[in-house]
Amino acid sequence: MKRIRVLIADDHPVFRYGLRALLLAEASTVEVVGEATTGEEAVSMAASCLPDVILMDLNMPGLNGIEATSRILASAPKIGVLVLTMFDDDESVFAAMRAGARGYLLKGAEGDEAIRAIVSASKGEAIFSPAIANRLFGYFEGPGRCLPESPARPFPELTDREREILTLIAQGYTNPAIAERLVLSPKTVRNHVSTIFSKLQVAGRSQAIVLAREGGLTKDC
Repeated sequence: MKRIRVLIADDHPVFRYGLRALLLAEASTVEVVGEATTGEEAVSMAASCLPDVILMDLNMPGLNGIEATSRILASAPKIGVLVLTMFDDDESVFAAMRAGARGYLLKGAEGDEAIRAIVSASKGEAIFSPAIANRLFGYFEGPGRCLPESPARPFPELTDREREILTLIAQGYTNPAIAERLVLSPKTVRNHVSTIFSKLQVAGRSQAIVLAREGGLTKDC
């Protein structure tokens, strides 16, 4: 039987290690063809590795999982993108569906559940964690319901990661503190901060803080 070619897209090395170990234990069913640590890498490796299924995290540096999913499926619609994330909020779930994801699992899912989801996604079937499925059923059981429009977000030019870092800047976090909180390298944080300042066209931290607070980015991450 042809094995399912799987690409892992997640920026946390410990989680990737555990997921890879799980998939290697199912070598007769699945084959890990690559690991991406950013959204940009996921898009590039999807084109070069031609996986059947991509296990996609949502919160990655640079291009986030939703944007990466949209780009991948625009050129390769037969790939089954299976979101595997910690986020279970309505906005994330519906954004993933709009982007074309075939499934949505939470990172606390059991190994057997993840394997079943991979097999289902490779066949073109939709698969969701029980908690996510119940939420969807509850939403759509009302008459005339449809996918809600994405709420307007401040600073749409920023990626999710950049918006998260800007929020922390507005809360007074220094670059080293942001790096520690988000488990990023100081260099990565510096690069994000520089990109944020450039996109917002501000000269420094104080101007960025003013804009962030005016835009409502004072909520704790």
